[in-house]
Amino acid sequence: MAQLNHLPRAARLIRRTQSRLRDLAIWRAAAPVIVLISLYLVLALLGLFEVMPMPLAAFATLITFVGLGIGTIRGLNRYKRPDKTEAIDSLDAQSELRPLSTLTDRMISKGGPAQTLWKAHEGRLINEIGRLKVPRFVAEWRRVDPLYLRALLPLSLLAAIALSWGTIHPRLATALTPDYGSLFGAQKIRVEAWITPPDYTGRAPIFLKPDQAIPQVPAGSQLTLRAQAPTAPRLIVRTQAAQTDQVFAATPDGAYETTARIEGTGSVHVNWWGERYSWTFSALPDAPPTVEFIDLPEHTPTDRTAFSWATEDDYGVSQLELAIRPIEYVGETDRVRLELGGALRPRIEDESALDLTRNRWAGTHVEVQLIATDGAGQTGRSAPFIFRLPDRLMIIPLAKAIQDVRVTLLREEAAYQETQTVEDGLSEDGLFLSATQRLNQAPPGVQRAALMLEALTFEAPQYFRDVLLFSGLETARFTLSSASATAEAKTAEPLLWAMALRAEYGSAADAYAALMAAKEALENALRDGADEAEIKRLMEAFRQAAQRYVAARMAEALANGLESAPDDRDGAEGPDGPALGGDSFSDMLDALEDLSETGATEQARQLLADITNLLENLQFQEGNGSGDGFPGLPGDQNAEQEEDDRPEEEREISETMQELLDLLREQRELNDETLAQQRGERGTQQLGETGETAPNNSDENGSNGIGEEESLAERQRGLADRLDDLMEQTEDGAGLGELLDQDTLEAIQRAQNRAGSALENQDETRAIRNQELATEQFLNLAEQLAEELDALEQARRGDVTQAADPLGRAPQSGLDDQNSVQIPDQQERERARDILEELRRRYENTEDDAEREYLDRLLDRF
Repeated sequence: MAQLNHLPRAARLIRRTQSRLRDLAIWRAAAPVIVLISLYLVLALLGLFEVMPMPLAAFATLITFVGLGIGTIRGLNRYKRPDKTEAIDSLDAQSELRPLSTLTDRMISKGGPAQTLWKAHEGRLINEIGRLKVPRFVAEWRRVDPLYLRALLPLSLLAAIALSWGTIHPRLATALTPDYGSLFGAQKIRVEAWITPPDYTGRAPIFLKPDQAIPQVPAGSQLTLRAQAPTAPRLIVRTQAAQTDQVFAATPDGAYETTARIEGTGSVHVNWWGERYSWTFSALPDAPPTVEFIDLPEHTPTDRTAFSWATEDDYGVSQLELAIRPIEYVGETDRVRLELGGALRPRIEDESALDLTRNRWAGTHVEVQLIATDGAGQTGRSAPFIFRLPDRLMIIPLAKAIQDVRVTLLREEAAYQETQTVEDGLSEDGLFLSATQRLNQAPPGVQRAALMLEALTFEAPQYFRDVLLFSGLETARFTLSSASATAEAKTAEPLLWAMALRAEYGSAADAYAALMAAKEALENALRDGADEAEIKRLMEAFRQAAQRYVAARMAEALANGLESAPDDRDGAEGPDGPALGGDSFSDMLDALEDLSETGATEQARQLLADITNLLENLQFQEGNGSGDGFPGLPGDQNAEQEEDDRPEEEREISETMQELLDLLREQRELNDETLAQQRGERGTQQLGETGETAPNNSDENGSNGIGEEESLAERQRGLADRLDDLMEQTEDGAGLGELLDQDTLEAIQRAQNRAGSALENQDETRAIRNQELATEQFLNLAEQLAEELDALEQARRGDVTQAADPLGRAPQSGLDDQNSVQIPDQQERERARDILEELRRRYENTEDDAEREYLDRLLDRF
């Protein structure tokens, strides 16, 4: 071998032959791996992994990687690096002399002729080496690679690269990073996501589509995600400040659910064997509210504190309070909550008139300030204002004394002294010392109040005429004596207030307190959306409280010198303006009940406040007592007598307006039936709650004026004919031709005729459009006549600027669209009740879950 190292050609031949043997050995060991990875890359570059089903692509990639791993291990075990001996043997096989191997031989003895002969032999071998060539190993390559894959695979790979030029990176990324989760059911995962803004914003929930960019939502919104998956996914929330990772929680129905709070800008990702869904989000910051006095607080003749205010916030103020604090006072500030009235609005301007005479600082100079709180808990304050807080005027000495006791108790804020441990006497003649010493541990204000009560009730039989008043004061004194904390002692305040009012006003104060309690309970139930049974119970309690209050006020009026029973005429005016008849008051209570039952809570709350205001300002006048209206309120005026006393022009306008209203009502009914026919519902009407049906018959001379056999088109034509008769009558009327615009009447008639033609042609859509046009014009005409009739009545009575009634409504005999509170008439309330009953019936009878859920949401609104 040392001899060969001195022969450069021999060394090159051996090295090159050894290299070819190494290539052959590598192919023999790595052929499966090379073939597998080449085919995988060719298929990936041609885009096959982008079009094949996701589970198949993941499975193919997984099998490829597993095969590569196994093939690599087996190839490493199979591979044997060729040495020089194998290369020499391959070269020597080309000559019988085997020159490379022979040159490694050595002589046994040196010198003599043998030496000469050996040199000749070496020269011959060296010459033979010069004729040797590096073997190509064709036979071996044919045996290990009969398909010439060593050439075909690189060519195929180059061709695939050329064909996919420009998309190489995404195709390789798709192939090398498949969705392995699809092998375990990831394609079946479904995620529902929605954002629920805070309740105070009044915004509806936002349902999200996959990978949708979430619009800006209010800060504090809640993102809810619900997943149907084999196992619990993970939710990753990334924001500018941090990243959180949480696992979905299982729900009883087999799904998984989690929530996240949106406070800033970021993204959410649902991961299950990789990312499945993602959304980006950003939050709108919520600015603090602002509030200010528009008109500063001032006293009213009724001892109320009246002021107007304005609030402004991004979504609306959820709470408004009036803070009351005496000047240079460092204790706890009193807060009185104000009614905001209705739904939240970004800006609210309103007025408030509060009875603060019960406040502990009544009669002193205080600093008041408005504090507005929005739904997020942020607050805003107005500029402070200093004024004297009104107090309740007490004339009766006993009432004034009770009021002094109450104020003394309320203004005490110090705590009780710590009680020393004293053994209680449990034997005969023993004393329960810890109870008898409680008042001694009380702060000065409580002790002083107890002493004042003891003085008030001293020798009570000599001057007390009201047993209930004496009992109430004694109960308050015992409460103070047995209290062990300042807060416990102050529980006597409501009783002291009631006793002061009873001493000053008598039993009417009790009735008023019961009325206010019933009103507050009903108002809270309407605001909080209580169930129908609870609202009905509270409504009945309010009705009874109102009756008792009116009866008490009547008795009080008679006891104070009213010589006869109150006047039974509706509209008899008192010092504060027009009164309200008994039947009208009952109608208002009926309307309140209907509004509360049909879900019109805002109207019901406003009407409740107005009814309470009416009762608070109730005034009685002397009369003949012949009415039979609501107890304690005047009865209704005789309508026929008033009708006879009116001038001819007023009666004619009133009759014409009544005819217009009849036509308007029938046109509305016809419009409703056309809508029902369009929906395929005409022909039957529901009877109560039984679910039975009957034909929609009307009598020949009834309000509809149409028999069952007449079609909608014929009825529409009949209304047009009646309008034509009215037009002829008004042409000769006393000024009615000028009041009723003939062009408007003709336009109504044309709309009715077009509606009739459309009904004949079964074109309900066109008919409904013309019917609505006629209805609107009818309403405008009726309003014009109502205004003219009001003007004539006011001129006849000599009171052009007639005052509003106790509910704040302008007196009108016709339609009224200017009221602050829209009180539906009897027909509208009955219709609303029918709709409610129909919704309930359908909810009970339907078997469709989707329809039941929809009806349930509708019933929630009522």
